[in-house]
This record gives sequence, C-alpha cells and structure tokens, in this order.
Amino acid sequence: MATNASAAAPPAAPENKEGRRKRLLLIVAAVFALAGLGWAAWYFLVGQWYETTDDAYVGGNVVQITPQVAGTVVAVAADDTDRVEEGQVLARLDASDARIALEQAEATLARTVRQVRTLFATSGQFDAAVAQRASDLERANADLARREQLASSGGVSKEELQHARDAVSAAKEALRAAREQLAANRALVDRTTVEEHPDVLAAAARVHQAFLDNARTRILAPVAGVVARRSAQVGQRVAAGTPLMAIVPLDHVWVDANFKESQLRNLREGQPVSLEADLYGRHLEYHGRIVGFAAGTGAAFALLPAQNATGNWIKVVQRVPVRIALDPKEVREHPLQVGLSMKAKVDTHTREGERLPQGAVQRSASQETRVFDALGTAADARVAEIVEKNGGRAAKGPGDHGGS
Repeated sequence: MATNASAAAPPAAPENKEGRRKRLLLIVAAVFALAGLGWAAWYFLVGQWYETTDDAYVGGNVVQITPQVAGTVVAVAADDTDRVEEGQVLARLDASDARIALEQAEATLARTVRQVRTLFATSGQFDAAVAQRASDLERANADLARREQLASSGGVSKEELQHARDAVSAAKEALRAAREQLAANRALVDRTTVEEHPDVLAAAARVHQAFLDNARTRILAPVAGVVARRSAQVGQRVAAGTPLMAIVPLDHVWVDANFKESQLRNLREGQPVSLEADLYGRHLEYHGRIVGFAAGTGAAFALLPAQNATGNWIKVVQRVPVRIALDPKEVREHPLQVGLSMKAKVDTHTREGERLPQGAVQRSASQETRVFDALGTAADARVAEIVEKNGGRAAKGPGDHGGS
C-alpha cells in the first residue's frame, strides 16, 4: 500500500506548476490592465492637455555691423565674446578724406550765405534805380511838354523838340530795364529768407552729408549685446556694407520649438509654455507663451526642399517651428545663448480662437535704435553755426525738410 501511495504522488507536481503559471499570467495581465487603466486615466485627465517636444532651440537676433562709408580700418575696439553697450565705438576708419570733404562743404556753405546776403542787399539798390529812372522819365516828359508849347510859337527848333522826344523814349527804356532787373532780382529772393534760400539749403545739405560721412568713420554699436563673428582687421580696406562683426542681444531671445504636424491641432497663440534648458537642467524652469507659428514646415524652407514626386516616396512626419516668447526677467536672471537646446511643454487647456489668425497682429514691440539720431542733430547744429557766423540766422537742417 505504501508503494502504491508513493507511486501516485508525482502527478500532483505538474498540477501545482500549472496553477502557479496561471496565477503568474493573471498577475501579469492584471498589472498590464492596471497600467493601461492608469495610462488612460492620466491621458484623459492630464496628458491630452499638454504637447511636448525636445526639438526646441534658443533663437535670437544677429545684428550685422557694417560701415556706412568706405575706408581703411585703423582701429578695432571689440572682439568676439566682448560685451558691448549701445552706442559704443566698435571700430574706426581713416577719416582724412572725409574731414577734407567736410571742410570744403563748410567753406562752400559760408560763401553761399554771403552771396545770398548780397542778393538781398542788391534788391534795395534795384528799388532805388527804378525810382531814379521813374524820376528821369517824369522830368523828360515835363521838358518835352514845355518844348511842345514853345514849338507852337516858334520858340524852339524842330531839332530841339526831337531831342526832347528822344530823351523821353530813352527814359522810358531805362525805366523798363530797371524794372526788369528788379523783377529778376526779386525772383531770386522773393518769399524767402537768407537761411531758407534754395542755394543756402543746398549747400547746407552738402555740409550735412559731409558731416555724417565724417562721423560715420566711427562705427557704433546699434544695440547692446555680445560680439560674434568678428572679421574686421586693422589696415583692411572695406566698402560700405562690408560685414565687420555681429552683435547678438542676449537680453532679447526666444525659443523656436519644432512640433510634429500631428501636435499642432490644439496649439493656439497665447498658450502658456514651460521650458527646460539642458544648460541648467530640470531644477530650473522657464515660462513663456506661444506668439506665432511659422508659415510652413522646416522642410518647405530648406535650401534643398524634399522632392516627393518619386516612386520611392516614404512618408516622413513634418515639423513646424513655433515661436515661444520667454519671460525677460527669467532670462536676465539665468542667461541663455543662441542655439541652446530646450524642452518645451505647452498647456493647451485654452483652445479658443483661430489656430492661425487671419488679421494683422502686433505680437511684440518694434525694435529700434536711437544711436544715429545724435549724428543728425550735431550736423544740424554745425550748419546753423556756419549760417549764423556768416550773417544769416540759423538755417533749417535737411532733417527739417524731409531729408536727413
């Protein structure tokens, strides 16, 4: 009996093993089911409201520094990685030729002012000449009238009477000539002053241009930022518009996040964005907002756009650049450089409005520099000084007449 009992025991082992396998499969299935439920719950409660991408990079303006006049570089005052301020001198060109041209233009302006003053003074002389010729004509007419009365009684000869008539004709011609001279002179100075005379304004414009050309031999920084790509060298002959260096204003940067086309459906302008920079890691978070969408995908604006009209076409998911504005305060506290990698996460809870607005939208303040305004003001002051020194009142600069 014992032998039979021991012989029947082994078949129970496979049954236990099969049971354990079933329990294990049930546990695994339960785990996957719970994971699926958890993921579904997370997606419907949280995940569907956010779009993320790590294909995002810091962007910024790259301001090219180019001379406005041709010349030879005699000094370079900034190098790569230098921080420069708005209005700081970056380089200087040889100013010898520009200085000579300015001196010639100033001398021409001074001479022109004196010539115009002479025109105004001559107007008084022509007025006096007309009055004198009118008086001569009146006297000749009176003399002719007396002789005509005497001629009827034979008191004067016909020859003398003819001389009187000739004198009247000559006086009339002299008066007409004097009036024409007066009219010609008035045409040059009528309804104007010395400082507003066209000749003076033209000479002042040449001084203004020469002054600017001389001042522009000092190349100024139009914005504050960090110098990059310096190519200027001392002794180099450069033409107007030759790139000498670039300035990147790192206090005005943004992020270009490249989202897949399948992620764009719920993105709208103004949605908040949280960002992480690889430079600082996860412990630092930037905050921004969407300010615009590119007009096309990155491939559409590539140097060599993809040609999909082939038999071996393979669909590739496209990405569209989305512009994200950053909080300026956070950028000042934790500076970023152009090209750094970012990770962007967009909160899409707010989905009102058009995906691509059709009307004109002012998304950011216009960028401008006031560095060059001082040059025009100084040129106007110099013109006014020359005009006043040579006997006229302060002339209006070209900037007051629509040109500068």
